[in-house]
Amino acid sequence: MQKKDYIIQLLKYIIMAIVVGIIVGTIDALFGRVLIAISEFRTIHYQYLLPFLPIAGLVITAMYYVFSKLSLKGMKLIFEVGQQKTDAIPLLLIPLVMIGTWLTHLFGGSAGREGVAVQIGATLSHALGRKLNFPENGRIMLVIGMAAGFGGLFQTPLSATFFAIEVIVIGKMDYEALLPALASAYIAAFTSHSLGLEKFSVAIKNTINLTGTKTIISVIILGILFGLTGRLFSFSLSKLKVFMGETIMNQYLRIGVMAIPLAALLFIIHGSRYSGLGTNIISAGFAGQTIYSYDWLLKLLFTIFTLAIGFQGGEVTPLFSIGTSLGVILGGLLGLPPMLCAALGYAAVFGSATNTLIAPIMIGLEVFGGADMVLFVIVCVIAYGVNGNISIYAQEKI
Repeated sequence: MQKKDYIIQLLKYIIMAIVVGIIVGTIDALFGRVLIAISEFRTIHYQYLLPFLPIAGLVITAMYYVFSKLSLKGMKLIFEVGQQKTDAIPLLLIPLVMIGTWLTHLFGGSAGREGVAVQIGATLSHALGRKLNFPENGRIMLVIGMAAGFGGLFQTPLSATFFAIEVIVIGKMDYEALLPALASAYIAAFTSHSLGLEKFSVAIKNTINLTGTKTIISVIILGILFGLTGRLFSFSLSKLKVFMGETIMNQYLRIGVMAIPLAALLFIIHGSRYSGLGTNIISAGFAGQTIYSYDWLLKLLFTIFTLAIGFQGGEVTPLFSIGTSLGVILGGLLGLPPMLCAALGYAAVFGSATNTLIAPIMIGLEVFGGADMVLFVIVCVIAYGVNGNISIYAQEKI
């Protein structure tokens, strides 16, 4: 391709990125603000809502079967399009995944939200690309949409950009999409913030110097344990989804029956502490409030079970919760500042589970500031290495 043609094509993608960023940022604001309101309502009235979690599961499944069964593939469908295995993402996926996730959270399922935002962004950008005849590289349009979805919801455009270009294919950075993805992520973040969606950020006051042997060893241990935790989450989620699908093939039966013990346990154990996103645990970790030694493990197990039986939502915010609570506990055991370790866990467990490296480092920068960037780089690199190419997004491939 000649330089002139390349510049023209790049400008076209940037224009599309701006359009996608505005639209996806607007949808993210709606989705995020409703989800916050739902979560606050459930926290107050969980004893009346959790018993109906199995019924909510049946309603979610029925919605997909009636309106767009193909959309049940969710993120799998996005990766299939990115790998050119298929070229169809139904626009109905957008309202279905939004409503399905709202219902999951309203009735107390343990799930995240980023998968929803990424699916919304990718679906919309893919549809616009096809409508406006962007045949040159459909994957770039997907990356633009994924970055916008993540960036608009979390308002971390740098991490959103690298998340999108790292995660679409394992072991390969799609640098061709870097500039348009960055533009869409920033526009989406600005749009959603302008519409009232707030960014989560924490100022870390305590830090450590990597001068003593004991401190260096402790930081290495953190990276290893965070990496193993992300690997455990990804491996267990993948295996349990397969097991549930093969053991209870009827999806109505699977979600309706298995949600009964899920709801009961969520109700009994600390009164819905492990329902929803896990932002309550994140807030507790950074506010110096009570964090139980088993918080990270129970949040991990409840989230895996919720998603494996068919409820809608994402994994990233629960991963932030798991990393935060584990970091607080490990900080106390290793003699390191618990809040700093919580921040490192927040980023590194996410990076390990998603098999991304630069994205979690950028999360550290955008959420916690740049004062401890060296620590974030070291811990995230170790966690990434320990992961061994296992990802929550099983459809990625080299």
